[in-house]
Amino acid sequence: MSQPPDQDDVDERAHLLPEELAVGSDDPQEQARVILEESQERTEHPEETRADSTQSPDPDEVSPRSSE
Repeated sequence: MSQPPDQDDVDERAHLLPEELAVGSDDPQEQARVILEESQERTEHPEETRADSTQSPDPDEVSPRSSE
């Protein structure tokens, strides 16, 4: 695994989004750290993490965009 996220980034991300405020968070700092670590892992190793991410489609299943 890569280095942990920078503390300034964690502090900034710990400010909850409106959706997160609606449901609350027991530990915004820890939540931010985990989110940033997972994001960094996906960025550094996209091929290894693609299957784990619901936001990363399989390149073989992506349909080309229509120009219409």
